[in-house]
Amino acid sequence: MMGNHFSLILLPTLKCNAECDYCFENKTNDCLSLEKLAVVIHKVLDHMEQNAIQSLTIHWQGGEVMTLPPTWFERAHELMQEAAQAWGKTINHCIQSNLIGYSPKWNKVLGEMFGNSVGSSLDFPNLHRRVRGCNVPDYNILWAQKVREAREAGIEVQVISIPNRKTLKIGAERFYHYFVEELQITDFQVNTPFPGGAANEAKNTLSLETKLLCQFFNELADIWMSRGYPEGVRIGPFDVLLDYFSNGTACLPCIWQKNCATEFVCIDARGYVSQCDCWVTSYPEYWFGNILECHSFSDLLRNSVVRQRFQARPGRLMQRESCIDCDYLALCHGGCPIRAYTVSSNLMAKDPYCQLYQALFRHMEKWAAHLSGLRSIQ
Repeated sequence: MMGNHFSLILLPTLKCNAECDYCFENKTNDCLSLEKLAVVIHKVLDHMEQNAIQSLTIHWQGGEVMTLPPTWFERAHELMQEAAQAWGKTINHCIQSNLIGYSPKWNKVLGEMFGNSVGSSLDFPNLHRRVRGCNVPDYNILWAQKVREAREAGIEVQVISIPNRKTLKIGAERFYHYFVEELQITDFQVNTPFPGGAANEAKNTLSLETKLLCQFFNELADIWMSRGYPEGVRIGPFDVLLDYFSNGTACLPCIWQKNCATEFVCIDARGYVSQCDCWVTSYPEYWFGNILECHSFSDLLRNSVVRQRFQARPGRLMQRESCIDCDYLALCHGGCPIRAYTVSSNLMAKDPYCQLYQALFRHMEKWAAHLSGLRSIQ
C-alpha cells in the first residue's frame, strides 16, 4: 500500500481439501462469486485511484484455492484485466496452494495468470498435515508427486516450511538434504510456527525451545552458505538478510515490515477485511469491516478503529518493549503482530521470536562481512 503499489491478500474460498492439525483458519464453505469479485475489484481500484496508486499485486490464497475450478480463475482473470484496463492500472497475480488438487487442467491458468509459478508449503518431518476425507498414507509423498507433475509442465514451485520438534531433532543437515537434494527444491523459506486460531492439542506443542531453534536456523544458514548459495539455491529468510547486510536493501518478509498495516490488507470470501489471512480467518474481533457492505474501500480503511490499532503498534512497542534499544530495530520493527497476539493475547507485545531474530541477524551479518572480505582480496 506504500507509494505507488498496493498488495492484497485475497481468499476467494474458505474451503480446503486438507485437514492440518495446526491450521489457524476457521474453515467454512464460503466462496466468492464472480459477481462479488467484480464488486471487490471495482472498490479496490477506486481506492487506488483516490490514493494515486498505479499497480496492484493480488496474492491468491485460501482455504485452498484449487478447490475452485480453473474455469473460475480464467473468468476472474478476464474480469480483472478488463477492469485494470478501464481504470488504467496494472494487476499482477501470485498464488499459494497446497497443490493437492493440482492436475494438468490447471496449467493454462497457472501459465497465463500466474506466470508458471506457484507457492506451496511442506513440513519435514510432517507431523500435522493431512488430506481431508482421504486415506492417504503419506502427505509428503502425494505432495512430491504433484510437484513433479507441475515441474514437468514447466511450472516453478516455491515452498514454505515450518519446523517442529522433530525437525529440530533430525537437524539442519537432514532437513536441507530432504528439500534440496531429495526433492530438488531450490527456492524455499523457513517460517516460525504460531498457535493461531482455536486451541487444540497440536498447537500446544508448537512452541519450540529458543536455544534449539536458534541452533537449527544458524546451522541451516551455514549449510546453505557453503553448499546452496554458490549453486543459486535460495532459502529465506537467509537470502534476504544476506542481501540486506551486503547491500543495505532487500525485499524483507512481512514479519519484518516497518508496519504491515501500511503494506497490505486481506479480503476473504465473505468480503471481510483484516490485516492478513491469519486475522481474517480466525479473529472476527479484528476485522476492519466488510468491503461488500461499504460505499468506499478507502473510507473503510481510513475509519477502521481496529486498523488504527495496527497502525499504532510500532510506536506502542517503543514505549512498552525493549525494541528501542535493539541494534536491529530498523530491520525488525518489533516483528509480527499475529505471532505476538497468539502467544500473549496482546497485539502491542513484541514478536515472541525476538531472540531468534537477533541471533539470526547477527549470524547473517557476519556472513555478509565474510563475503565482503573475500571480495576485497580478489
